Amino acid sequence: MINRILHSTEGRLAIITLAVFTTMAILVPDRFLSSANLTSMAFQFPEFAILALAVAVAMLTGGIDLSVVGAANLSAVVAALFMNHFAGEGTGTGLLLAAIVLALSVGLMAGLFNGVLVANFGLPPILATLGTGLIYTGLAIAMTGGSAVMGMPPAVAWVGNGTLLGIPVPLVIFAILAAVVGWALKYTAFGLKTRMFGANPLAARYAAMDTERVLIKVYALCGTLSAIAGLIVMSRANSAKADYGSSYLLLAVLIAVLGGVNPYGGYGRIIGVVLAVLSMQFLSSGLNLLQVTNFAREMIWGILLIAVMLINLVSFRRKP
Repeated sequence: MINRILHSTEGRLAIITLAVFTTMAILVPDRFLSSANLTSMAFQFPEFAILALAVAVAMLTGGIDLSVVGAANLSAVVAALFMNHFAGEGTGTGLLLAAIVLALSVGLMAGLFNGVLVANFGLPPILATLGTGLIYTGLAIAMTGGSAVMGMPPAVAWVGNGTLLGIPVPLVIFAILAAVVGWALKYTAFGLKTRMFGANPLAARYAAMDTERVLIKVYALCGTLSAIAGLIVMSRANSAKADYGSSYLLLAVLIAVLGGVNPYGGYGRIIGVVLAVLSMQFLSSGLNLLQVTNFAREMIWGILLIAVMLINLVSFRRKP
């Protein structure tokens, strides 16, 4: 039983998550285990956790989406400018719903653009999405002049700061998205084709799979998830800006890899990503309470990323 847990990616992650939580609880028990800190973590981690879902889905195809933060901020900026422009018309809730639809549309279009570049033009995903991420950030800066867009209707704050039956709304949104994406990847034809393409693109083409359509759908999903993350960031900060969440990209990639998603494609489970999110949130919150600087924290994340990739690489090679 113990060997089975240790040889399972999700089992190792569960142990790591528990170890990180226990370590931080021992080092700073009064502050880490306080209800205020636990509530704060529940509000914070969905922002980058949803971006990690997007990166994980792209990784399943053997690619990656480095434009998630740029797409998230662009979607939020467009939504914020829309709400500011029509602030005097209609109710706050109706305006918010219209802005959400607009933001999701922007995220979808950004994802479709990524998908076309990768699928139809054959650009390497890492270069294509790195370039489009800069484009999306540049567009957001051009729209705002580099300043934050503020003055949101009161209804906006509920998305990022409200609760539903005592549970933080961002956490509810993340749980629903994780469940839906996990179900789609495991039980639908889209999920099967995504894994097949990631495992062996050449075999997928010989099997008459429409690989271009699969890739476009994958990156469209990534863009939509990014827009949702952008809306949550906008709601929590009550503003939108082109450079919000600049550290989230590294964190999202780290979570996807730590969650057991094979960077070469073909394997990965959403439950692993969820466990990785929890472990990274516990680690990040603990380091913050220990007053570790942001520079040192990002260095630790980088070291952890390389270490996890090496461990997973050895694990994948040992599998028959």
